[in-house]
Amino acid sequence: MSELLKISLPDGSVREVAPGSTPADIAAAIGPGLAKAAIAARVDGELRDITRPFDGDAQLALVTAKDEADALDLARHDYAHVLAEAVQALWPDTQITFGPSTDDGFYYDFAPGERGPFTDEDLPVIEEKMREIIKADKPLRREEWDRDRLIAWFRDHGETFKAEWAGELPEGEALTVYHSGEDWLDLCRGPHLASTGKLDPAAFKLTRVSGAYWRGDQSNAMLSRIYGTGWLNKKQLNAHLVRLEEAAKRDHRKLGNEMDLFHLQAEAQGSVFWHPKGYRIWRELESYMRRKMDGAGYNEIKTPQLMDVRQWEQSGHWGKYAENMFAVPDMVPEVDGLGDGPANPKVAPDADWMAIKPMNCPAHVLVFKQGITSYRDLPIRLGEMGCCHRNEPHGALHGLMRVRQFTQDDAHIFCTEAQVVDEVRAFCKLADEVYRDFGFSYHVKLALRPEKRFGSDADWDKAEQELRDAVAEAGMANEDYGWEELPGEGAFYAPKLEWHLTDAIGRTWQVGTIQGDRVLPERLDASYVGEDGARHRPVMLHRAIFGSYERFIGILIEHFAGRLPVWLAPVQAVVATIVSDADDYAKDATAKLQAAGIRVESDLRNEKINYKVREHSHAKVPHILVVGKREAEEGTVAVRTLGEQAQQMMTLDEAIAMLKGKATPPDLA
Repeated sequence: MSELLKISLPDGSVREVAPGSTPADIAAAIGPGLAKAAIAARVDGELRDITRPFDGDAQLALVTAKDEADALDLARHDYAHVLAEAVQALWPDTQITFGPSTDDGFYYDFAPGERGPFTDEDLPVIEEKMREIIKADKPLRREEWDRDRLIAWFRDHGETFKAEWAGELPEGEALTVYHSGEDWLDLCRGPHLASTGKLDPAAFKLTRVSGAYWRGDQSNAMLSRIYGTGWLNKKQLNAHLVRLEEAAKRDHRKLGNEMDLFHLQAEAQGSVFWHPKGYRIWRELESYMRRKMDGAGYNEIKTPQLMDVRQWEQSGHWGKYAENMFAVPDMVPEVDGLGDGPANPKVAPDADWMAIKPMNCPAHVLVFKQGITSYRDLPIRLGEMGCCHRNEPHGALHGLMRVRQFTQDDAHIFCTEAQVVDEVRAFCKLADEVYRDFGFSYHVKLALRPEKRFGSDADWDKAEQELRDAVAEAGMANEDYGWEELPGEGAFYAPKLEWHLTDAIGRTWQVGTIQGDRVLPERLDASYVGEDGARHRPVMLHRAIFGSYERFIGILIEHFAGRLPVWLAPVQAVVATIVSDADDYAKDATAKLQAAGIRVESDLRNEKINYKVREHSHAKVPHILVVGKREAEEGTVAVRTLGEQAQQMMTLDEAIAMLKGKATPPDLA
């Protein structure tokens, strides 16, 4: 008789089971309620199918729908597979590629057959077929295949994309496929639910279709990507759809147009045309951040847009980011007959290549290296409102959130190792002040070393621990701040702390960062003279709070649904007349408001007051001061505040005092 396996449970008990037993067997032995509720298992910490046999003695934790993160990921993964099966059932000549789960759903990429690319009109038909597959309660069965068998199967079934991918997988390694019933399978690591019937047929919705290149490469075939959102039950789905509706109302591109803040157009793809009102928001944010940085001991600098490519090679960025950088050769109009003048320049054979900076870090090192720096000078904090360019793929561009030209509230702190924790802790305090000024709550996460990185393990050990210690000393390394460590998600040169803001409708945005870098000072030969008279490498802390002005403004617009705090609003008040008899009084009131520092406009048009109020409310003007003949005689105004039904009668002086109070930036209040 085979030796029994010992399976340890979270309560400390141990169950002995026969070889070949599964987590589902243990759930059934504990009780019928758990057998029904258990949907997967964590075996020695690894998430697995509940029907997968144990490999040996193990620690077991059964997963139910109450373990929402795991349950949602499993369900969304299964929805993606059901989507692929449904599409091939409807159009058998369609090839499948890949379909992962996402933060709120799933997608799958297809190579359509003769019917051509999919469209949004196909989605209801696909949804209905998916519901059929779910209701059929098909078992999802895991099998291990060798690579040759896998390649042969995909080739025999006309799956050229999958066969190509399988051909690049390691030889001799057992690969896993999942069967859905007896009719369909896909290459997948898993895990999956026990059957399609474990999904709720009313808890998903296909949302849109887009194009996507095979393996993300523009030189490869164009595929059809079908997106969906998937949840554990219909209540969760409906709540998500309501959030999507609210997000659509808050879309910064829509509000930016309505509020006349900015526009985007093909002539400058990926760059923003800021209108006067939008740039006023920018200027207010820039002034606010300058005050915060001045108060925290930063010195502002300005560095070149173009630098020799060799500088980027030395820093290591060229090897990592070259495809996302804009590089140009020195163009020579006329050199010894080379070229035909400015209209037709040629590249000199030995021309130097220049790159437009995608980040500010190497330039800041070059500033630090000017002259001899003593340990007594440290820390040195250099800040820059630095304009950067990155060659983002066309399909990745998204309003203000993803652009090719952007400006960072960037800074770099050069310090000794002994100063790192204090500097990071001070930054944590500064970031906290800024985010709270804008009404954001946030989580703090530590992104740890990636697999491919520069620098020694010893340096990474020190850098990661310094960030942990700083956050702990700042009182943020706890569940109140959502403290979490993210293995493998650091930059190639440094671990980083990340600030994830939560907006008014519950979405999170990763914005601020600080990174503890020992790599760049080494690669660019930065040093200071220590107390011992010898040269030492500084630690370089890369930090930003807004991240980029473009994206932060986009987040603010959506967070506040366009109803920006009065101090940020491009127009803080409008004086609107009811009758032309009040025009002179309105002009005088506007002048007094302007003299008090209020950003105000007057509306003297021959239009009904309700029309004026609607128009300015649509433009998200915080206050409308309505004046008619009576107000002109009494020196009063009727104040309508955005979002409020009732209006307040007050004297003009009272209105000015009220607006001045609201228009004061929080750091000056």
